[in-house]
Amino acid sequence: MSTITGFNRTRAMLRVLSRATATLALLALLSPTGALSADDAAALAGLKEVKVAYDLTEEDGKRLLNQISVIDETRQSLIAQGTTPHFVISFRGPATRLVQTDTEKIKPEDRQLAAQIVAKLNSMSKAQGVESMEQCGIAIRQQGTKAENVIPPIKVVGNAWISLMSYQNKGYAYIRP
Repeated sequence: MSTITGFNRTRAMLRVLSRATATLALLALLSPTGALSADDAAALAGLKEVKVAYDLTEEDGKRLLNQISVIDETRQSLIAQGTTPHFVISFRGPATRLVQTDTEKIKPEDRQLAAQIVAKLNSMSKAQGVESMEQCGIAIRQQGTKAENVIPPIKVVGNAWISLMSYQNKGYAYIRP
């Protein structure tokens, strides 16, 4: 009889441990810092710094904010893993309308998101690893906006393609999300 009771206790303890393990695993997956704790050691082996030029053209406010947030998360993750980021963030095409102050040029459904984008970019402009934020002058003309309306942390360049080409020739990786 004691063998059966011992067996049942062991079985019950295993069920509790199994549930606890599953719960911890789920919490780890849902944790907002889960991605920051990822190990990129193999990819970063031997690198003290990385240089990246991001080419952002997204016209949807939610998607552009997400892209900017992932760029910032990437920057933070690199720093946490001992690698110095050097990021250039270039805006052109329809993204132009979301990084300027004339709300009439922003779709009504994107206006609140545009304010969040501005706040995120203001914060990132002061962060370690963000070297430059640039707005294409050609895109300003094509999108019907004005250079004086580009938000302050972003500088206007004549042609973002020329700028991006130059960064690539200086060793920057090119990423277009």
